[in-house]
Amino acid sequence: MMFSSMASGHDAGGLQSPACGVVCDPYICVNSDGISPELTRKYLGEKAAENLQSLQGYDPSEFTFANGVFCDVKEKLCRDDRYFGVDGKRSGKINQITTKMLFMCRE
Repeated sequence: MMFSSMASGHDAGGLQSPACGVVCDPYICVNSDGISPELTRKYLGEKAAENLQSLQGYDPSEFTFANGVFCDVKEKLCRDDRYFGVDGKRSGKINQITTKMLFMCRE
């Protein structure tokens, strides 16, 4: 499959956007609803979808891409990491590129 670079002129950190509002790393594809086995199958193939479906007990609305960018679909934000600060709130810097591609895509 051919993918477009996720952000023109910016380092997308190995993430790809094969369609508006869809972001993939080498293992998963997601949309604004979270991890999608269907999109993973469509863009990454049957093996990737099988690997994803073999996982149990994960929350598809929170995920970390292979490059370390963490996204939470409830917050509609992606951050550079998934860690918490001393106040109990997420402390990672908001990753504007991934957030825009996933949650603010305009065709």
